[in-house]
This record gives sequence, structure tokens and C-alpha cells, in this order.
Amino acid sequence: MSVHAEHDLMTARHVRHGEEPAHGHGGQGHAGMIADFRKRFRVALILTLPILALSPMIQSFLGLEQVLAFRGDAWLLLALSSLVYFYGGWPFLNGLMSELGERQPGMMTLIALAITVAYFYSAAVVLGLPGKVFFWELATLIDVMLLGHWIEMKSVMGASGALEALVRLMPTEAHRLREDGSAEDVPVTELRPGDRVLVKPGDKVPTDGVIVSGRTTLNEAMLTGESRPVERTQGEEAIGGAINGEGAITLEIRKTGDETYLSQVIEMVRQAQASRSRTQDLANRAARWLTWIALSVGGITLVVWLWLLQDFNFALERMVTVMVITCPHALGLAVPLVVAVSTSLAAGRGLLIRDRAAFERARNLKAIVFDKTGTLTEGRFGVSDVVVLGERGEDEVLELAAALESQSSHPIATGIVQAAQERGIRTGEVTGFENLPGQGARARVNGVLVQVVSPGYVRSEDITVDSEEPGRLMAQGKTVVFVLEDNRAIGAVALADIVRDESRDAIERLKAMDIQCMMLTGDATAVARAVAEELGLDDYFAEVLPDQKAARIRGVKQRGLSVAMVGDGVNDAPALVEADLGIAIGAGTDVAIESADIILVRSDPRNVADIVALSRATYSKMIQNLLWATGYNTVAIPLAAGAAYGMGVVLTPAFGAALMSLSTIIVAINAKLLGRQS
Repeated sequence: MSVHAEHDLMTARHVRHGEEPAHGHGGQGHAGMIADFRKRFRVALILTLPILALSPMIQSFLGLEQVLAFRGDAWLLLALSSLVYFYGGWPFLNGLMSELGERQPGMMTLIALAITVAYFYSAAVVLGLPGKVFFWELATLIDVMLLGHWIEMKSVMGASGALEALVRLMPTEAHRLREDGSAEDVPVTELRPGDRVLVKPGDKVPTDGVIVSGRTTLNEAMLTGESRPVERTQGEEAIGGAINGEGAITLEIRKTGDETYLSQVIEMVRQAQASRSRTQDLANRAARWLTWIALSVGGITLVVWLWLLQDFNFALERMVTVMVITCPHALGLAVPLVVAVSTSLAAGRGLLIRDRAAFERARNLKAIVFDKTGTLTEGRFGVSDVVVLGERGEDEVLELAAALESQSSHPIATGIVQAAQERGIRTGEVTGFENLPGQGARARVNGVLVQVVSPGYVRSEDITVDSEEPGRLMAQGKTVVFVLEDNRAIGAVALADIVRDESRDAIERLKAMDIQCMMLTGDATAVARAVAEELGLDDYFAEVLPDQKAARIRGVKQRGLSVAMVGDGVNDAPALVEADLGIAIGAGTDVAIESADIILVRSDPRNVADIVALSRATYSKMIQNLLWATGYNTVAIPLAAGAAYGMGVVLTPAFGAALMSLSTIIVAINAKLLGRQS
């Protein structure tokens, strides 16, 4: 690959054209390009010193003509300048050929033409053409351009660093277990599904698999955005690239190569960076127009100054300065760099962008419709309320109920037992457990007769309940069971699909962004109403069949609202596609994920607010960069052409190159600052 092609790869040309950057270990392709520009800059800078000393204009300015001038100095000056032109200017000359071959003249074309005109005109003067040489301007121009590109490429490499970090997450070796239980170190590329590997404390998980023995904590922060280590034990999955904690585990490989979670994340990020957007297309078109403007204005500048002053050297210098200062580097990088940074930031936070344009539309969202089960709620039957009906307290009521239900596998029983465990309640000894078909169960707990029964049993046995609270809870669609002690009601336990704590924060944040929050569910109206009231939703749709969900989304869109749908199930897929932005919970089904524009690795609705915030910050950075790049050229081009000549302001080609490079570096740094803003 040519230097120009590699450089454009670094400066986000691969973002515009969909070419895949060479990842390698540690980004060796990018690092090699940076090293090449650094080396060329240093050599050119060393050669520039004698060029300055031999240049007649510099000698005259310093009053050293008699000291530094000697016979044949012009030929030595030409030789040194030729080295700077061909060696230092090679990346730009090579880029000129590449751009002309692609019929897309751009930045490299402008730089190459500027240094070529300066070099060959000066060489012609040495060979006898009347005029002044531009060798010192040529050398300093190339120095500044090389320095600018070197610094720019370092900034770009830093901007894309998160994606490179993802690549480096995957270890290169694994401890594969032989049949006799001994371990051998093998390259990760040799692992196959079914192989078993030992992951020692502090090691990286080599690839996706299931833990077959051991217990540990895994740090998945770079993979999922979850800052706290997560506990993993036998039967649970481990993601390749996660860092093992304190325990050794044995892993059975399930996925390798492109099938692994990390590989899919990297590919998704790459595709998102390569996808186009309207803002990016605008910047690309502007950059192409700027190239033609530079060429035409440069030519017009030469003609006008020749007509006004009849001084070819001055006119030529103005033309070269125009062509250099107008190079659309900053404009060409304005959007692609922000795209690269924001996509990498999103991946690091557990937000996987599949459709770049859809992500950018998130900034305009006016409504977000959430699926209920598994999205706003935990998707499990849990205790929401404990009602005291006698002298015993809440924990005592729950203790007796949990002790009894510990003998059952019914979902209600499981929910009650888990609630007791979460409160740290210890249960007593259970004897004589007996099911009451369709009505509940009974047993003796620490010698006391305890029953957990349905409302129907209470009514049929004419048991007194001195509270309206159980009835109110049932009206909300919650499942209520009564706890009896010696056939007296001492309490009631209400169960429902538990609302996530994160959902409350997510809704508050979205409302602060002036976004309406709605819910779509197949559950009963009473259940949906209770959840909507608890979260303070703006609207809800209950008892919606799977084939009706897309129609409900269309209805919201018909209100004139730009709408996103958040879901996790197969029945959410049509709605995800119908919405302006489809967001799938990562723990959901493959169908939902394939139908979505953005995937949340964690089942955390707060990430929806993160998406909107990042989208808005990304768009803001794009506009800032575009305004800077276009505004800079609006001022710089007239100055380069000599518009302020009457006020004594004249820009040299080297100074113009410095301004152009500074503008590009500012755009790159501004893009990197996105991480602090979002």
C-alpha cells in the first residue's frame, strides 16, 4: 500500500470508503506510518539548515553574503533542495499519483503541486532562467507539512485508540488441557469448540466459553461497560478478553474466531465507522469543492498578481500559498474523526452501533417506547409489597412465608424465598409440608401452623381481613397471597414483575432531555397502569398482541414524534424495524438484535439515555469541526491570495502550511475531546 493510501487510512479515509484498517497487534501499520513521517521530517529539517545558509535572500537578510557565498553554491543549494523535495516530499508526490489515479484530486494533490511548482521553477532559475529561487521556502514548506502530518496522525491514532484497544484485549496464548489433565500453552488460533482451557488468576479469558469448574470474578469493563467485576461460576458464560480475578476456572470453548463476542463487537464498530451519514457526505462534498476552489483560485491569484505587479516571483509565492493553505485536511477530517471517536466510545460503554445514520438520528428523538418485561422490569416474579395484618412485623410475615415456600418450586414460592434471602432473613424448621391444589400450601414452621393461600381460599374459609390494602394491590394487577398463622390472617404478600431500579433513573434522565417515555406490553391493563404510574411514564399501551406492536409505533409516529423502540424479544422485532431507531437489549433474542440499529450489551435502560446524550454530543462536535474548518478557509484563502497586501500582511507558503496544519490538529483534538463532553 502506498504512503498516501496508508496515511489516508490513518486520517479516516477508511471511514469514508469502508476500507478496513490493518489492526495487527498494537496497530503496527499506523505506528509505522507515524515513524516514517517522523523520520522524513527529521532528515528534511537537518537538510534545511544548509539550504537556509545558502539561500541568497537569507544571506542578504543577515548581511552575510560575503561570508556564506562561494562559487558553485547555487548547484549545492539545488542538490540539497532536490533531496528535500524527493525524500521529504515523497508522501505528497506519491499521494498526488494515487489521487489522480482515482480521479479524486484532493489534499495531496494541492500540496504536491505547490512544492513541485516551487521546486522546478527554482531549479530552472539555477539553470539560467531569470528570477529568484524558492528553495528555502520549499524546504521550510515541506518541513512544516511533514511536522503537521506527523502530529495529525498521532492525534488520529489516539482518536481511534479505543478500537485498537479492543483488538489488543484478545490474548495470543491459552493453557489448553490435555486428556490427562495436564496443560499445554497453545496459540489462541489453535483452539476449537469443545477444547477445555485453564484460566489462571489474572489471565485473560482466551475466547468465549462456558465455565465447567471453578468460581471467580471477571472484569468485563472494556467489553460491556460494567465497571464492577461480575461473579461467574460453573455453568455460566465467560467472554473472551475478560480479565480473570482471584479464582482459577476451567473453560469449555464454545466460540472461536469471528464467532466470538469481541470479534463481533470489533466488526460492528468497524462497520459503524465505515457507514455514511448525511453530515459526513456534506463534509466530503465540501472538501472536493474546496480542492477545485484551491486550484482555480491559485491560478487566478497568479494571473492577477502578474497583471498588477508583473513580478513573477511574488505572484508565484501567492499562488503556492493559496494552494497550501486551502488543503481541505481539516474539513476532510471534521466528521470522520468524530465518527471514529464516538463509535469507539460507544463500544467501550456497552453501546454497539449497527447503523451509523440511525445513531445520529437519536439526537432528534422526541419519544421512546419501552417494552415492559425484561426491559423496564426484571422479567421475574418478585415480592413488591408485604402487608401486615396482625401483630407480626413485615420481616416476620415474610420469614414464615419463605420457610413454607422453600419446600415448593412454584414461581410464587421462588419469588418469596428470594425476597427473604435478599433481606437476609433466615427461615425456621419446616415439617408436615402439604400442597393445597389451586389454593396454596401449608406446613408447620417451628411448630406453628402456617399457610400461604390464595384470596379465593380466604373467601371460601370466611377468614377476616381487616385491611383494604390487599384489594388495592390486586387492582393494580399484582398477584396477592395471604399468610395465615393458626388460620388467622397475619399478612399478605404481593408479587409482580419487579421494576428495575435503573428504569427510574433512565426515565428521569430522558424526561430531562424533553423526551416522552412510553411503554408497550402484552400484559393486562391494570399491570401496565401500575408500572406506568410507578415510573411516571407519559403513556402506555397494554394488552398489545405481537403483531400489533408495529402498528402502535406507527401511531406514535403519526403524532409527529420521532420515536425509538427498546425491546428484547422476538415479538419486538417488527416494532424495532418500524421505529426511527431500534434499540435491542443485549440479553434479548438474536431476532431482536438483528432487527435493531443499536444493541445494549447490558440490560440497563439507563444506556438508552446514554445513547441520546452521546448522539447529541457527537453531532455538536461535528458541527463545531465543520464550522471551524469552513470558517478557517473563509479567512485564510483571501489572506493567502494577498487580499491584505495593502495593509502589509503577506503570508509565506511556510506560514500558510503552518496555519493549515494547525487547523487540522485543532479538528483532531476537538474530536478527541468528545469523550469528556459525553
